Amino acid sequence: MSLNTSSDSATPLLKASDHHHDEEEETNRGCRKNVLDVAEAKTQLLFSLSMILTNVFCFLMTLISVMFAGHLGELELAGATLANSWAVVTGLAVMIGLSGSLETLCGQGFGAKVYRLLGIYLQASCIISFLFSIIIAIIWFCTEPILILLHQETEIAKTAAHYIRFLIPGLFAFGFLQNILRFLQAQSILWPLVIFTGLPLVIHTGIAYALVHWISLSFVGAPLAASVSLWLSVLMLAMYVTYSKKYEHTWEGFSLESFQYILTTLKLALPSAAMVCTRVSNELGAGHPNRAKNALGVSLKLSLLVGVTLVLAIAFGHNLWASFFSDSSEIIKQFASMTPLLAISIFIDSVQGVISGWPEDVVGSTWLFMSTWRPSISLVYQLHASLDLRRICKQRWAYIMIL
Repeated sequence: MSLNTSSDSATPLLKASDHHHDEEEETNRGCRKNVLDVAEAKTQLLFSLSMILTNVFCFLMTLISVMFAGHLGELELAGATLANSWAVVTGLAVMIGLSGSLETLCGQGFGAKVYRLLGIYLQASCIISFLFSIIIAIIWFCTEPILILLHQETEIAKTAAHYIRFLIPGLFAFGFLQNILRFLQAQSILWPLVIFTGLPLVIHTGIAYALVHWISLSFVGAPLAASVSLWLSVLMLAMYVTYSKKYEHTWEGFSLESFQYILTTLKLALPSAAMVCTRVSNELGAGHPNRAKNALGVSLKLSLLVGVTLVLAIAFGHNLWASFFSDSSEIIKQFASMTPLLAISIFIDSVQGVISGWPEDVVGSTWLFMSTWRPSISLVYQLHASLDLRRICKQRWAYIMIL
């Protein structure tokens, strides 16, 4: 009798203990999720790794060309670097921004399963990129007087203008390439992007070496090689999309209907951010705002982690990076002096643009212009009259980081 009573009384105690154990496990899982949603982080890492590699490969094509030009002499390095910076600011960044509309449109379209519109949006965005490339190409033809007007040294401005003219064909290719990449990224296509941008990059190194050293094109061979390699990447991706059955629902061929969507695409393209957050766009398009919010939080944490990694790489390897572009000890020394500002800038910039899946891009772009570009331009103009170039760079960089 007493044994039965003891047994009966022990049963609820065991159940209570199990229940308490389950609560502890649930609490631990909740704490881990508050720190970082592991499942979401894994999804984003698999997705973002291919995007990181793809974007790095695209920009390395132009950067490797600068490296080849830089080893021809200090004037060539100065001209190629200035030309590449001018190309990024006035051309390549614009192409990335214009293609950014596809992050929102294609991302939400794919999430909502309106597949055919993805191909229509792609064509509309390519038309926009082509038209803007013509305008930018005209500006690039006038690079020398513009740079001189901006108080650049005459010889360096002339060298930069000579370099950038041979990069104009690559501008058109870069615009098309960014659109195709956004089109595929919205469908969560990962490693084909890496393959069809990585392979041209490997070929590019050989093309650049051949044009600069073997065919005796010397300085102009470097930007010409970048243009050839960018077009090679575009052709590879275009053939992949055209002949793969995987895209039969999202790519139905060329259509005049795309002209009807140019204004819609342009409305988002002009203020579009350069960062990619297709994961958020997919969840918003599928009607999952809570998942989109979770994806945003994980993106911010992962971005900070990547930022710290890059800062460490810059801080401890600045001499190595500089040596890729020049053998001059003075140039390597000057790069080292700018490294702290560069490291801080990279860390701060690592979290920017994560919310580009939000359709109201114009609000963010207006705020960015009013809070950053307008006062920054005024400040740089005032500093230019009284400070030397190195100090101007440091002052401007510090100002941008504060904003």
